Amino acid sequence: MKKEKVFIDPFDDLGYAKVDLHREKRKGFPEVVFSEGKTKKQILSIAARILKSNNKVLLTRVLPKVANVLKSKYKKGKYYKDACIFYIGTKPKQSGLICILTGGTADIPVAEEAAVTAEIMGSKVKKIYDVGVAGIHRILSFRKEIEKVRVLVVVAGMDGVLASVAGGLFAKPIIAVPTSVGYGLSLKGITPLLTMLNSCAPGVAVVNIDNGFGAGYIAAIINRL
Repeated sequence: MKKEKVFIDPFDDLGYAKVDLHREKRKGFPEVVFSEGKTKKQILSIAARILKSNNKVLLTRVLPKVANVLKSKYKKGKYYKDACIFYIGTKPKQSGLICILTGGTADIPVAEEAAVTAEIMGSKVKKIYDVGVAGIHRILSFRKEIEKVRVLVVVAGMDGVLASVAGGLFAKPIIAVPTSVGYGLSLKGITPLLTMLNSCAPGVAVVNIDNGFGAGYIAAIINRL
């Protein structure tokens, strides 16, 4: 009887990080570096290892001082300040269309993280910001444009109702992103998170608070399909 081959995904053990070198083959995109909480030395070495195997690397939650260090080493790297993303590599040809909506202007940093992620993963992105439910006529004025896209990412803090409104209006997969924007009882994003999870509108899926990267990643996968 033949023994089944055990397939082990290759990774490089740096001691403080086990860098996944097989992520692109499995997922279609290399491992992404979450920079928050890491030292500059750790960020640089992890990024260098991913870059060596994949010719590109995406880093999220990159503070300006860390971006300066990365830029000094990787001259061709690009820092997206509003998204706090640093990317080293060539942008792929973009196709399909994703639309990102925000409830307010204060939600834009999270929306930008989603937008940049989706673009780097090969999606065209349309941004429609500050169309929250306090002035619901605003989103209605963009209805024809929104109906042409494949996926919607809805980013909102405060009460988070914009995701439900979009879910009731548009026949698109909707990825809702609650943000920590809001006054006291917004509870740093828990209130919009619960609103989005309890949406009665079908077709709405929810990611974690302020997780623009996760929303952009999922939207790009759906768009690619």
